[in-house]
Amino acid sequence: MAKEYITTREIAGPLIIVDQVEKATYNEIVEIKLGDGSIKRGQVLEVDHDRALVQVFEGTSGLNLGDTKVRFLGRGVELGVASSILGRVFDGSGRPIDGLPPIVPDSKLDINGSPLNPYARDYPSEFIQTGISSIDGLNTLVRGQKLPIFSGSGLPHEKIAAQIARQAKVLGAQEKFAVIFVAMGINFEEANYFIQSFKESGAIERSVMFLNLGGDPVIERIATPRFGLTAAEYLAFELGMQVLVIMTDMTNYCEALREISAARKEVPGRRGYPGYMYTDLATIYERAGRIKGKSGSITQIPILTMPEDDKTHPIPDLTGYITEGQIFLSRTLNQQGIYPPIDVMPSLSRLKDKGIGKGKTREDHADVLNQLFAAYARGRESRELATVLGESALTPSDLLFVKFADEFEDKFVRQDILEDRTIEQTLDIGWKLLAILPIEELKRIRPQFIDKYLKLFIKKEGGVSAS
Repeated sequence: MAKEYITTREIAGPLIIVDQVEKATYNEIVEIKLGDGSIKRGQVLEVDHDRALVQVFEGTSGLNLGDTKVRFLGRGVELGVASSILGRVFDGSGRPIDGLPPIVPDSKLDINGSPLNPYARDYPSEFIQTGISSIDGLNTLVRGQKLPIFSGSGLPHEKIAAQIARQAKVLGAQEKFAVIFVAMGINFEEANYFIQSFKESGAIERSVMFLNLGGDPVIERIATPRFGLTAAEYLAFELGMQVLVIMTDMTNYCEALREISAARKEVPGRRGYPGYMYTDLATIYERAGRIKGKSGSITQIPILTMPEDDKTHPIPDLTGYITEGQIFLSRTLNQQGIYPPIDVMPSLSRLKDKGIGKGKTREDHADVLNQLFAAYARGRESRELATVLGESALTPSDLLFVKFADEFEDKFVRQDILEDRTIEQTLDIGWKLLAILPIEELKRIRPQFIDKYLKLFIKKEGGVSAS
């Protein structure tokens, strides 16, 4: 029987301090009973001899020092898991909010996960198709990778997140695929958009949603991604599924971390964020990956909004250190009405080479990727030069590359929000765009692929190459 304490000494923001506590442990879950008989939950943040610092998940409103009773339960925060979690919607603390009965768990797992031996990790090496050309074609997502999307206020990252969740798949009918969707600090309208989008497309049947609203306790926001990742680990490593975890918005998570740190009166680091934010983010991001001997995998797409579009801000800066690349959204492309406004120039998937090629996507993928990127870079440079000096200063070759850059943004980057392109369609669009350029300019593509794909494409289209 857990012992009950009435020795609460101080209440500060979402935190309480309890004195004369015996054998409390870090991360231990507690029950807090208010004077009116209602129960709140909390977690031990710090232990100093017989004193425990507890964060209260539902906030400290209604608590007072005189009649608050605290019971230490001797275990961490847990999530009940079973295969029936697929198709369900939970709040940020893992409680069902879809009107369906509670989950009957096969087991209960600590939301902080179990430490993973780095030697047990397997290298990411297989392609995940998102249906979005600027990701699949140029910044390929690989199973077990963590590839964040760097956005800005007002950009359509929530639509891109929903589109990826609807469309993402692994190639191969034998593979079981699931999506864990974690939303932190969103408003009710956004939450409703995600739920309706999943239900209308049927993606809800293979998904698990954890939604923390902006009005929910800030403490809950710290736990929300860990609930999602615990569900992902169960599906991936116990049920052998390929799991994609989409988390939005990590900026709201980090703001909650800063608020809790301030309540604890910790010495702030850069821009007021706690000095341990790098370590804390790593405990989330590093739960992606594959394990030797296990058929399942966890792939992460964290989404964050960069304050003032500043990529040197601590949140994107630290995220970039931990993850394997980044997808940048462009305010300029968005203002031009291009969706999705993905800027492929600063974007990078560091593991893309491991997930493309013969048997994974298509044999010509690497060459097309390199040539498209190089041609678009030259086209943008020429377009900027024309803005300064006028089109008359450009050579005929430069004008062709400007045309290529315009067509690339309009035909390759731009696609409908409901358009789900296969990797073959994406690569074919790339070849169609490369047909704008003279063959002698295609220096990054091997001749056998030009013969096999470009000349065949030109013949099929009845056109003539710019050469």
